Amino acid sequence: MLYESIKKLVQYGIDTGITPESERIYTTNLLLDVMKEDDYEDVDCDLDHIVLEDVLADLLDEAVKRGIIEDSITYRDLFDTRLMNCLMPRPAQIQEKFWKEYEKSPEAATAYYYKLSQDSDYIRRYRIKKDRKWTVETQYGTLQAGEGSEGYRCCRESKIRLLSKMSALYGKRGICRTDKPSRKRKPQDHPDHDPGQEMGLPVFPVCLLQRALYRI
Repeated sequence: MLYESIKKLVQYGIDTGITPESERIYTTNLLLDVMKEDDYEDVDCDLDHIVLEDVLADLLDEAVKRGIIEDSITYRDLFDTRLMNCLMPRPAQIQEKFWKEYEKSPEAATAYYYKLSQDSDYIRRYRIKKDRKWTVETQYGTLQAGEGSEGYRCCRESKIRLLSKMSALYGKRGICRTDKPSRKRKPQDHPDHDPGQEMGLPVFPVCLLQRALYRI
């Protein structure tokens, strides 16, 4: 099951374009390392109907079974972020692609980054589908309202508080994005800490995306 799930996740990355075909073996090795597995067997499986949510769930269950993470929504969310990071391009590559799209138009750059955020599971489409949404007529027009699904409402503060305990994700280093990493700094102590960094998504293109949205 582990080998099958890893093979499917790598194929998902290739199908969506976030992982080059030339990096298939490299990406497989990264995932094996994250899952603390030394062996690998190229098993036969269906690669035509890959459901990301199911593949990640299988890998998370295996991580819990192996004692890599605790069985909770918070730890699962943090760990599947690390799994997806194995598929991602380097931040500089994303920045370069964003700028090229931006030269075409702000709309093209926004579309590229939005799709990347969905394909990388930074925006969890399968959870958004479960959100409850409705509209309310007001004197100012139609107001759209909604409530996130139970899993999606997992407290952000709880996630950040637990980041320093996730040795599987951070080791002894804190994550910061505007100055040098410090071994004494915990992720939640840094005012600019953004969980989006865990994905390997660069901070700079986010700023560009915001500017692009304002210009549209």
